[in-house]
This record gives sequence, C-alpha cells and structure tokens, in this order.
Amino acid sequence: MKVCWFSTGISSFVACYLAKDVDEIIYTRVANQHPDSERFLHDCEKLLGRKITIIQSEDYKDVDEVIERTRCINTPYGAPCTERLKKRVRMKWEREHPDHHTYVWGFDVTEKDRAESIEKALSDYDHEFPLIENNLTKEEAHGIAYKPGLKRPILYDMGYKNNNCLGCVKGGMGYWNKIRRDFPDVFARRAKQEREIGHSCINGVFLDELDPDRGNINTEVMEDCTIACQLLTWGK
Repeated sequence: MKVCWFSTGISSFVACYLAKDVDEIIYTRVANQHPDSERFLHDCEKLLGRKITIIQSEDYKDVDEVIERTRCINTPYGAPCTERLKKRVRMKWEREHPDHHTYVWGFDVTEKDRAESIEKALSDYDHEFPLIENNLTKEEAHGIAYKPGLKRPILYDMGYKNNNCLGCVKGGMGYWNKIRRDFPDVFARRAKQEREIGHSCINGVFLDELDPDRGNINTEVMEDCTIACQLLTWGK
C-alpha cells in the first residue's frame, strides 16, 4: 500500500495532492487540535475526491490525560503525548496491516535532514517526499493549496506557523505568550499541570513565571507535530 500520513497541516495536504497512486490517506486525530482542523480535513477530502481514514488512541483521551497519567510533559527525547497519541497509534495500524508499505510525508525542501532521518528510522518501508522532490518550500505549499480555493486552518491566519495541538508542549516563549493571549484557558491548564508535575514545557522557566514580553513566535523554530516527530528522536 502507498499511504499518505495527513496531519491537517498545509504541507501534508500538498503531499497528498501531489502524490500518485495513493491507496489510503490516514489522519491520526488528537482531541487537542483546534476544532477548525475537522473542517479543514473535510475540505481536503472534497478537493482530493476521497475519504481520509481517521485513527486515534484507544488508551488516552487527549494530551492532558497523557501528561497527567505519565507525570511528564516533555523530554530531550520527545514528548510523551506524541509517543502515546501518534507513534503507538501508527504502530498499531502497522501491526494490523503488515506489508512493505510506501509512506508519503509532507516535509518541504528545507527539511531534507528530517526526511533522511525518517528513511533510517523506518527502513522497513519505502518513502516519498513530494514537496522535496518538487523543490517546494512551506510558503510555496501554501500557494499551491490556495489555488484550488482551499481555506487553510485558522491557526495559520492567527499567526501560528503550523496547525499543531493548542498548547503544544514543544513551543517556545513567543509561542506560549501568544497562546496566553489567544487561548488563556489552554495556557492556564498547562501552567497548572507544570506545577503539579514539577517540570516545565520551556527549559528553565515555568509558564506562570514567563515574562509576557519574552520570545518572538516569528523567529522561533517550531516544526509541525506529526508522527515523524517521535521517529526522529526515539526511532521506530
């Protein structure tokens, strides 16, 4: 089977849009994503002319449950929410569909190192990277999605670089200060969890101590949170 891993991000849509002879498009749903992600998914289905298969964890309801049950927010080796809500779900799907699959990923031309890491981490499978093969940047991917009239997820229009979960534990100071302004309930919940667990999302500072003027989301590097995030740190 040729499988496109869809993440409700623009790059993953363009990868699905450009890939040929795809057997299945799979989205790993996480409840903490912005509600507009579901609208975007259905719009993508209309443009692609096919249903997107949705899979999700049967063991954890959302990121908050992962944090509270594992007593961990983030580590140098990856976030437990990605491991429990995405990696394990992907591996369960693979056990149920044993074969030498080809996986299609939405890495852009600036992410060749990540693509190479994926090929090493999942060497049992073949891989395609349509954006890299077409020398496309993330910005150009947005342009491709715009041409057929696809309305991108609302977080992009709000100034976020990707469509990750609200309150992504991998965000920097600028990201978290923007979450504080845009989604104060999400900020407050994550700050409370930090204190209960005794660890912070941002190295060296708890959210409830973060200076509201610190950081700049426009200069911070924050990658799309896909199944690949966990592969690139913990391996298969």
